[in-house]
Amino acid sequence: MTDVQKLVTALAAIPATKDRAGPPRFANGRASLILDVTGLDVAARDRLKAEVEAALAAVVGVETVRIALTSERTGRRLIAVASGKGGVGKSTLSANLAIALARLGHKVGLIDADIYGPSQPRLMATEGAKPTATAGKLEPVPTRFGIPMLSIGHLVEPGQAVAWRGPMAGNALGQIIDAEWGAAEVLIVDLPPGTGDVQLSMISKHKPVGAVIVSTPQDLALIDATRAIDLFNQSGVALIGMVENMSGYQCPHCGELSDPFGAGGAQAAAKTMGLAFLGRIPLDIAIRTASDAGDPPAAGNSPQAQAFVDIAVKVADWLKDH
Repeated sequence: MTDVQKLVTALAAIPATKDRAGPPRFANGRASLILDVTGLDVAARDRLKAEVEAALAAVVGVETVRIALTSERTGRRLIAVASGKGGVGKSTLSANLAIALARLGHKVGLIDADIYGPSQPRLMATEGAKPTATAGKLEPVPTRFGIPMLSIGHLVEPGQAVAWRGPMAGNALGQIIDAEWGAAEVLIVDLPPGTGDVQLSMISKHKPVGAVIVSTPQDLALIDATRAIDLFNQSGVALIGMVENMSGYQCPHCGELSDPFGAGGAQAAAKTMGLAFLGRIPLDIAIRTASDAGDPPAAGNSPQAQAFVDIAVKVADWLKDH
């Protein structure tokens, strides 16, 4: 058996290198190899490299090992979740949409772009987690839902005010978006309310492929949602559709249905503006309590999960068609 054959045999003993390594080269006691690490996070990348180095170093005649890492740039698509005003449940939708898309088979990451009021660490049960950095890039915080995420809430102390001017907030968002997202192909971006610096910075530097607009049924929220829609239209960002949140309330005691914020307003507005209507999410105390506990409904099989799953299916279909 030749030296190269010995090296190939050694690599074949490591299942993780299947389809990742080309033929090794051997000269003057040195084994050289190009290793493809596309789609691996930093930890998996280091682990694979160490396994290959150990296998090659164990071959008789190998004195030194040189491994060059290579990877293809992953084409990630950003989906912005936006609203014209606060308090409409945009962050709750973002977290549950990310989880529901992941359960449908998509490789998803979650970005909390609400620089001044981050809530995703609470929703995704990652409060207190701190991201690390490698080679100048942040590494997302893992979650128990299998979705990597990053939030400014991971970088500042709980309760600390983020008193940053627009350029500083834009730079922070840029570092979060440009993080080491590994295999994630779709990034759900939970935008702050309004149409200010953060939104403009993200659209100009990291243009989303599409946007989901969240509104409650009431007229005031719809007026503000229209402004958000206009911002994306002016910026050339496709609108995936509109979600009506807090749509109807069923009394847990008597079962009576009521509409504290009105009914059907977002659906009617979507029809008027020629937008797809993605679905309704009820005003349900179970959604609120689960969210506060860091247990988004979309992660389970409760009746409350289905509304988010239905919306995720429509977003997934849109991604497939675009």
